[in-house]
Amino acid sequence: MKVSVGQFNPGGDVTANLATMRRLSAEAAQEGSKLILFPEEAMFSVGQVEGDFSAAVDAQWTTFVQGLSLVAADAGIAVIAGGYESSGEPRPYNTLVAVGDDGEILGTYRKLHLYDAFSYQESTRIKPGDKGVTVVDIGGFKVGIMTCYDIRFPELARALAISGAELICVSAAWFKGEHKIEHWETLLKARAIENTCWVAAAGTSSSHCIGHSAILDPMGIPIDFLNEEAEGIATADVTHRRVEEVREFLPVLSNRRFDSNTVVTPAG
Repeated sequence: MKVSVGQFNPGGDVTANLATMRRLSAEAAQEGSKLILFPEEAMFSVGQVEGDFSAAVDAQWTTFVQGLSLVAADAGIAVIAGGYESSGEPRPYNTLVAVGDDGEILGTYRKLHLYDAFSYQESTRIKPGDKGVTVVDIGGFKVGIMTCYDIRFPELARALAISGAELICVSAAWFKGEHKIEHWETLLKARAIENTCWVAAAGTSSSHCIGHSAILDPMGIPIDFLNEEAEGIATADVTHRRVEEVREFLPVLSNRRFDSNTVVTPAG
């Protein structure tokens, strides 16, 4: 199955952002892709929304989801993209939406690990997720989804792999900073290698984010990638065969000795 990642810089206007996703989705579909992944905040960027952020979420979430469904159905390609979902409280959820190529909603994922690090406090504006992990079926592939900071928590990727994920999709707005590109690339490779699954990552290309979208195979090898391009797609042929052959000679999932019920007793 061909998979694409779409890189762009979401602004504060949902309609304009959907238009960009429509254009990139059509381009990916022309290349034969069955799935395209977009960055975190594809709905709109927190820093560019005019007026009250919570009110904007309440007003635009349904528009975003419906627009994403139309983008997918019109292009004939499954789409995964990030937005802000109303929670009934002042703090909305940071939510990924997975839509099938017929426009039907396949699943959603509310970001579990909020970015309270490097002097940034996402939790002041966003409510943490409460639904656990999400794995959806796209083109016969089990696809797990996560958002940005989540990738620093290997237990989440492992939970997706244990739940059957052969492809992990990471939607991100990864801030620039010292060593941040190295962290991003290392973490993408690690999550692929330790779970012997494909990893696709879509990053925001704003002035404060790194871009660097990529698709890696189950050995952590980058198959296609972008750097700091303002807009573009990267595409790779994601196969069951590659997952199967890597898991045959590197059976880390079947060799593991720890699970969620394992109790570790300190020595001494």
